[in-house]
Amino acid sequence: MRTKAVRLYGKDDLRLEEFDLPDIGDGEILARVVSDSLCMSSYKAVKTGSEHKRVPDDIGKNPVIIGHEFCGELIKVGKKWSKKFREGQKFVIQPALNYLGSLDAPGYSFRYIGGCATYVVIPSEVMETDCLLPYEGDAYFYGSLAEPMSCIIGAYHANYHTTAGSYEHKMGIKEGGNTIILAGAGPMGLGAVDYAVNCNRRPKLLVVTDTDSVKIKRAAEILPPETAAKKGVKLVYADSAKAGDEKYLTGLTGGKGYDDVFVYAPVRSVVELGDRLLGLDGCLNFFAGPTDQNFKAEFNFFNAHYASTHIVGTSGGNTDDMRESLGMMSSGLINPSAMVTHIGGLDAAAETTLKLSQIPGGKKLIYTHISMPLTAIADFEALGKTNPLFATLAEITKRHNGLWSAEAERYLLKTAGE
Repeated sequence: MRTKAVRLYGKDDLRLEEFDLPDIGDGEILARVVSDSLCMSSYKAVKTGSEHKRVPDDIGKNPVIIGHEFCGELIKVGKKWSKKFREGQKFVIQPALNYLGSLDAPGYSFRYIGGCATYVVIPSEVMETDCLLPYEGDAYFYGSLAEPMSCIIGAYHANYHTTAGSYEHKMGIKEGGNTIILAGAGPMGLGAVDYAVNCNRRPKLLVVTDTDSVKIKRAAEILPPETAAKKGVKLVYADSAKAGDEKYLTGLTGGKGYDDVFVYAPVRSVVELGDRLLGLDGCLNFFAGPTDQNFKAEFNFFNAHYASTHIVGTSGGNTDDMRESLGMMSSGLINPSAMVTHIGGLDAAAETTLKLSQIPGGKKLIYTHISMPLTAIADFEALGKTNPLFATLAEITKRHNGLWSAEAERYLLKTAGE
């Protein structure tokens, strides 16, 4: 099978190439990738090359395919897995395989599997670790967003609270408590708000801060406080004028502080603000992944000793988190469309990944079987004046509150696909 893929050869060395995939063995599966959501984790791998813990040392000779937030369909199933999977079945992959203690993962470590490709060979270890997950949704891009949503869900599950008089920890955010998401109006923050409002362990108060007033305003349009109130959650958006106002933010809790604080920006001042906002038995979750290996911030150990405050860090979800993500999306409980701000074809993937830190907005969604420059959804209308494809996409996204949708995906694949 001939494939086209973006492969990593070294630091900042990405190449879009066509090559032949090997014939699959009995323990492998041939698959067609349809969509891949680009992730800052891929950017970090590209910037560090073989110095990255998941990237092999020999990529100069044996390049790996990048991309790990992908969705597609199974084309040919090896004999070993024929009773569990079927041809034509939609799928997503949990990239954190943890296979025999190895850090190897699709999108970082393998020559023949990654999201930025038209066709891939899924190795046996993916199935052996139960990381190949059937997907029943009506749009491929939702499947691509299942992995980032699982990271968000995993963070909520990783938080914990103590039990007075014992050493038992209660896992998860405090139900009916006070939760705050600092720097939370970005794409992942919006997913975190959506999940908090619709999960089965909701806070009573959910505060979202950001220094970008435009992003805060847009977040309130996509996930309005009125909708959250129907689920019993008081949702408060604090814009740039109040995002760093400790007195104001603590005042929203009646002076008690927050049970759960999520930090969505690797900024020292934000981390330290989060520490100061913690109430009794408060848990600070450092969600944002820094590129600086020596990133540090101060933490109040007096409060850790006397007020049982504590900190956790999460860098991804597990397979159960992925299943929860898929289940909530399939049932319509959450809609991660708000994460997506740009659409492009496979020919835009390499350049976009290299410049990911410089491109504003949220998730950059790549459709691997089309040719299209990376394009902001917000630019569809202007481009539509001279391009009928974008004119129609502008009409569709406008009907969906300016968001990408299953309808938009179907039209794009039908009109611009192979």
